[in-house]
Amino acid sequence: MDRAPAAPPKAVGIVWLLLGLNTLGSTGAKTIVPLPRSLIQLVTMGSLVVAFALALALNVRLRVRPSAFVFLLTLLLVPSVISSVHLESGFGALFRCTRLALFVGTLWLVSRWWDGSVTFVRYHIRMYFAVLVSVAAGLAISPGAAMPELYGGRLVGALWPLTPPQIGQYTAVITGLTVLLLLGRQVDRAGAAMVIVPSLVLLALTHTRTATVGLLAGLALAIGSLLLTSAAARRFFTWAVLVAAVAAVGFASALQAWFLRGQSKENFSSLTGRAKVWDALLAAPRTTGERFFGVGLGDKSFGGLPIDNSWLAVYNEQGLIGVALVAAVILVLGGVALLRPPSLPRACAIFLISYVAISSYTEAGLGDASPYLLHLALAASLLAAPATAAPLPTPPLPRPGVPRWARDREVS
Repeated sequence: MDRAPAAPPKAVGIVWLLLGLNTLGSTGAKTIVPLPRSLIQLVTMGSLVVAFALALALNVRLRVRPSAFVFLLTLLLVPSVISSVHLESGFGALFRCTRLALFVGTLWLVSRWWDGSVTFVRYHIRMYFAVLVSVAAGLAISPGAAMPELYGGRLVGALWPLTPPQIGQYTAVITGLTVLLLLGRQVDRAGAAMVIVPSLVLLALTHTRTATVGLLAGLALAIGSLLLTSAAARRFFTWAVLVAAVAAVGFASALQAWFLRGQSKENFSSLTGRAKVWDALLAAPRTTGERFFGVGLGDKSFGGLPIDNSWLAVYNEQGLIGVALVAAVILVLGGVALLRPPSLPRACAIFLISYVAISSYTEAGLGDASPYLLHLALAASLLAAPATAAPLPTPPLPRPGVPRWARDREVS
């Protein structure tokens, strides 16, 4: 383990970018230029292999920092492998286990440079902002392909197959992190506006309710953690409350229409049909092994329909043991964040943990290599205690009557 603090090489940012590329997925909307799924999978899986190899080259001596988060993810591999070797989910389950193992291994290797600073926050923002630039470019090139009727006119990725919830997630995360960096004076107003304004526009075009609620709730908790120590946070919180009150009174009908997305109240109350899939999954008969270890890593679906709930997806694929480990990840990170003194890194971690916890109700991904695990890895890096250099030995004080050559021999 490293005892002396060391600034991460620039190549560590490339490793983080490759990890993000791997989690983009291979399914989504139709792109302007059709991309074979096999090609997309080759790019995403290849990026993970390159990320692991590059991280290994940067950390040849395998120096890592103690991390309860990565340790729990390592334990999550156990039920994943036990359930996947039965091949109930096909050979793809073993492939996904290998992917998760490489993902966790890469996190172990880069944990050497986790020091509680906002360095990895900047990597995170740049990475997803680059993704959003591709989304905006697709919208400019072909508005029809970027907002197809198949998705109800919601924004999708026209250059790379991204769904509206994915885009909403990326916009919400980098918006929240940039706001916090602005309050912590880590970025100027012009630089923050270049990220926040277009991100909010794209978020509005996706009509993603989960991302919007996660952004607002996460920011409220994160900024709330800074109120006692930051005058800028107090001013921002006051203005945010006033703006929210005015919007709630003056634009209530428009906000309600945007939030409902033209759905009936019955469809909205069933969470766009998700509740029916959840009920069927819980009612399905299971053996004792399937109940505790799951059926193996799959595509987060049940009966051909997406599960869209991280906890039920983990229960289905990794069983009750997987659910317990994922819950431990959230509880450990949240507990550590509460014990840390108020600071900008702590606020960013609280935002990420809150956002992931809220999104886990209607989005899957906490049991496999995904953007949500990458968000939590960023939170873990922010909560890591700064490394300290080992103290140098202190020479003994001179004693009266002792010759100098004798004192030098004592020191040596």
